[in-house]
Amino acid sequence: MGGLVEGVERVAVLRANALGDLIFALPALDSLRAAYPTAEIVLLGGPLHAELLTGRPGPVDAVAIVPPVEGLRPPAPGETPVPVADFLANPRTAPFDLAVQIHGGGRTSNRIATALGARVTAGLRAPGSPPLDRWIPYVYYQPEIARYLEVVGLVGAAPVTVQPSLAVTAADVAEARRVAGAPSRRRVVIHPGATDPRRRWSAERFGLVARELLSQGYELVVTGTPGERAVAERVASVDSRIRTLVGELSLGGLVGLLAGSAAVVANDTGPLHVAAAVGTPTVGIYWIGNVINSAPPFRARHRPLPSWRVHCPVCGVDCTRDLYPARPGDGCVHSASFVDDIPVAEVLQAVYDLTDPRRAATGPLAGQRSGVGY
Repeated sequence: MGGLVEGVERVAVLRANALGDLIFALPALDSLRAAYPTAEIVLLGGPLHAELLTGRPGPVDAVAIVPPVEGLRPPAPGETPVPVADFLANPRTAPFDLAVQIHGGGRTSNRIATALGARVTAGLRAPGSPPLDRWIPYVYYQPEIARYLEVVGLVGAAPVTVQPSLAVTAADVAEARRVAGAPSRRRVVIHPGATDPRRRWSAERFGLVARELLSQGYELVVTGTPGERAVAERVASVDSRIRTLVGELSLGGLVGLLAGSAAVVANDTGPLHVAAAVGTPTVGIYWIGNVINSAPPFRARHRPLPSWRVHCPVCGVDCTRDLYPARPGDGCVHSASFVDDIPVAEVLQAVYDLTDPRRAATGPLAGQRSGVGY
């Protein structure tokens, strides 16, 4: 761990990627707040982060929206991409004392962190990326939460938690109740989408889970972004009692919905990690490599279910090796699911384990688990 930086009044934290990625960074932000209690902490993020965090209690004082710069974040609807050179050429106002880069290996993000003009920069550095004043190597396979805690440790911010925590506001709950109503019984939220098709369990399997949970007395809600409407409706089509909420909730409303649910079943995507951060039990569908990086480390309330498949279902190529150039073979360009071999029975058993101890004892896999005694 490095030492505290003296006289810090303003801290910039660069983290401008997806929703789940922000959740992984929350423990590091909590650590910065504890280490620099009087400093203004500004998250350099995207429109989604501003929507989620503005006015919400937490370690961040403000969100500054970074333009959609190539190599940093894609443009949101209605935004125009900004060349890196143009962004770097603009003078920075209200300089920062400390700039922390937790946005990837640093090929673009380290240039941006340096351009902020801070007295001290700290962050991640992959081979070939520009250096910072204080840095640690970017190694892909590492738990994301631990990665960012290591970075803030470079500036004297000791861990205060390893569990991401997101505050739920009265406005969140009110919107969720207004749109979805109060749960009439145990509510399970299913989120079947994911940006990467290789991380998607099939809609048919989610539908089987939904239909079985309905038969056991659960209430089912399916969520998704507007671009995920088709897959959400396919899941909900198995029974008319399933409610779909696509494009009807703000991010705050989604937080309220997830916080008021008995469990969330989803692919490895933003809403799954938000649910964990608000304390809701989760059943996550994961590719085994992503278990290392993004699965929650705790099991009292969370069940990450891994697929152990590492070879492309289409061409058979080992798709772990793209991260290790010394491994032989050709690259893979297919987008087939790597997780659709996870059995429906495992997902159902996990839901029962987390929400219904009596049903867990007689669930589809009850009595089939192995244990080690000492």
